[in-house]
Amino acid sequence: MELDVTVFEISGRLILGNLVQSVESEIRQLIDGGARRLAIDLTGLTWIDSSGVGTLIDSSEYMDQLGGQIRLAGATGAVAKIFEKMHIESIIPLDADLAVACGRLSRGAATG
Repeated sequence: MELDVTVFEISGRLILGNLVQSVESEIRQLIDGGARRLAIDLTGLTWIDSSGVGTLIDSSEYMDQLGGQIRLAGATGAVAKIFEKMHIESIIPLDADLAVACGRLSRGAATG
């Protein structure tokens, strides 16, 4: 069965500058290219600042406008603590790992 879930990995530090702009552009290209169920794998992400969080939120809102969904997966350490303080899960669904995110995205596709 084709799950039709796109996975996008972000690793290193997602902070103000070229990486944030590059990530935002790449996610936008995936969405514009037809991706409607996107799991963003943050397992390798070691740090995120407010501009990085803003990029994820902006991308999620853009996807929402087009009827799709983004789920974040695998945030650990400092990134998980920042997300917790910002209550990111109230804005973008946050899963413990990529397998859970992909499963929830594929089930969502089957039911609606």
